[in-house]
Amino acid sequence: MSSKKKIGVLGASGYTGADAVRLLARHPHAEITTLTANTHAGRAMEDVFPHFFMLDLPKLVEWEKVDWEQLDAVFCGLPHGTTQEIIAAVLKANPAIKVLDMSADFRLRDREVYAKWYGHEHRAPELQGEAVYGLTEFYRKKIASSRLVACPGCYPTASLLALVPLAKAKLIDVHDILIDAKSGVTGAGRGLKQNTLFSEAGEGLSPYSVGTHRHAPEIEQEIGAAAGSAVTVNFTPHLIPMARGELCTCYVRLDGASVDDLRDALSNAYRNEPFVHVAKKGVMPQTQNVRGSNYVQIGVFPDRIKNRAIVISVLDNLVKGSAGQAIQNMNLMFGFPETAGLEQIALFP
Repeated sequence: MSSKKKIGVLGASGYTGADAVRLLARHPHAEITTLTANTHAGRAMEDVFPHFFMLDLPKLVEWEKVDWEQLDAVFCGLPHGTTQEIIAAVLKANPAIKVLDMSADFRLRDREVYAKWYGHEHRAPELQGEAVYGLTEFYRKKIASSRLVACPGCYPTASLLALVPLAKAKLIDVHDILIDAKSGVTGAGRGLKQNTLFSEAGEGLSPYSVGTHRHAPEIEQEIGAAAGSAVTVNFTPHLIPMARGELCTCYVRLDGASVDDLRDALSNAYRNEPFVHVAKKGVMPQTQNVRGSNYVQIGVFPDRIKNRAIVISVLDNLVKGSAGQAIQNMNLMFGFPETAGLEQIALFP
């Protein structure tokens, strides 16, 4: 009899859901037994994602037809706004199940902030307060004892790993942070959108949601918690014509510290972390260095403007920025080695 945990993936026909399947398929302690995708119900996973041709995966089904009592954990890769009521129904059917939510629906703690940025009241407020923010490196103990983890967005993961230790150590002015962020087109999801068509996105670089991106309050929530005061960040995302990968360039004002102090603080914060690597002085982080992996690379550089520094972080938006981080959290929740199923080296070239 298998001792592996039985795993379901909600929204398996999307990019984050598919990457969860890719990683879980080789996880030593997980068995994928349920895959949902209402628009593709009845189809084989390899018909939706041909690169899974070698895997023996269950057929896609509608989420309403799943017997949740038969599962130990579920990964939710559904769009924001559709997740809250579904997760509430899942937890009602099986209160012991572990939920790894990769949408934005449970990341914000303040209901008013959620309503302002997402355009409607939260539909499962009784669960919003229970959800643990799933940035593994900062909330490890809470994640391990929880049943509902709200895995961070890709932009917040890259930005917060670069900035939170500096805010905690009071080395930077948290009221003067600028984040210039760039992500591959998979960050926009798999649905057909004009701006992500090859002829529209290729050979160009486009800013979007300028001053209005929904990851901004998530970043502010966590930097504010680290600094002990409310903060507002200047955050601008860009769409870059590559499939996966993310680079965040953070411009900060030093608060009595040097660039070397920032690098030392980050190195100390992540000294024992399996997936976060602080680059040596002068080494430039690149998305190529982490593609397809759960690793994050961070570099610190002096700005030519006095008393300012530039902190650059890179990750794969579908792995550490989504499915990989969710699996890292699942490992904690079940007491598995944290790196289980996640030790892939980056694909290069």
